[in-house]
Amino acid sequence: MDNKQEGLTYAGAGVDISAGNRSVKLIKESVRSTFRPGVLTDIGGFGGLFALDKARYQEPVLVSGTDGVGTKLRVAMLLDKHDTIGIDAVAMCANDILVQGAEPLFFLDYLAVGKLVPEKVSEIVGGVAEGCLRAGCALIGGETAEMPGFYAPGEYDIAGFVVGVVDKHKIIDGKQIKPGDKLIGLSSSGLHSNGYSLARKALWETAGYKVDRYLPELGRTVGEEMLEPTRIYVKQVLPLLNKYNIKGLAHITGGGLTENVPRILPPGTGAVLERNWPVPAVFNLIQSVGKIADAEMLRTFNMGIGLVLVVSEGEVELVMSELSAMGERAYLIGEVKAGDGVVEYI
Repeated sequence: MDNKQEGLTYAGAGVDISAGNRSVKLIKESVRSTFRPGVLTDIGGFGGLFALDKARYQEPVLVSGTDGVGTKLRVAMLLDKHDTIGIDAVAMCANDILVQGAEPLFFLDYLAVGKLVPEKVSEIVGGVAEGCLRAGCALIGGETAEMPGFYAPGEYDIAGFVVGVVDKHKIIDGKQIKPGDKLIGLSSSGLHSNGYSLARKALWETAGYKVDRYLPELGRTVGEEMLEPTRIYVKQVLPLLNKYNIKGLAHITGGGLTENVPRILPPGTGAVLERNWPVPAVFNLIQSVGKIADAEMLRTFNMGIGLVLVVSEGEVELVMSELSAMGERAYLIGEVKAGDGVVEYI
């Protein structure tokens, strides 16, 4: 009688190395499509190498950022649609370093899954690659971790890490901002990637909407609206930095205009915003069904403005004109006043 017992394997414990290898093969083409001058390594190495073109900079400063997508992931899982969530991961990072005047150079992603399905990984990373193309940065590395027993099958989380560069004398820190400067708002695509806990509470629990519920006021289903990718503003803003004195930039994420605009204001100043921009229908819907106060909406969601630029009164028309020529929806939404770091609304 053969008393041999079959030994344990990694695959038997829930981690499939072969599936991981297949995932890498599936994502190679999309990852390579993001490569830009400076990339020195191909996918599959232990570390990504990037050579900084120091001839372009007098005193280069590296700027880094990291972020995730939050509970927007729950929408992707419910819809079983995973090809755009990676755009959000890139957007949250790239927009954050852009506000300091940095050009994004390269990006790394971290993907943790309950069970590794190569085709799903390919969808997710394909979205990351698309985000990198929109931001002009290279996807030079990442990690896919299969974690059975930690994430349920079908669940995953994603985070991103970006590194960019800016000349030291061109760092945007808001110190030049003064009363009388104007605030320009660039339109958002909707919810972006913030406030989803409140949005889900209002739309799913209070209103009882399912993700496949079509709403005429949205022109699409609830799920489609909630999964709309975050806008990436790099290619619109970088050209302006070499032509105009952009004194400050604010990425409008969690905290809304109320909390994010003050982050770039120097001591002794505040801001007055005129609510004259078009507000996407999804925000009006959330506020209506959730009976949410204006102040709570403005400090939770972007309310239709994804990025704010601060410019002098003498340059505001030139900047607005150039943004318009790009096809950008830009609005003169307010100005800087003497104050104590508070945003007031008219």
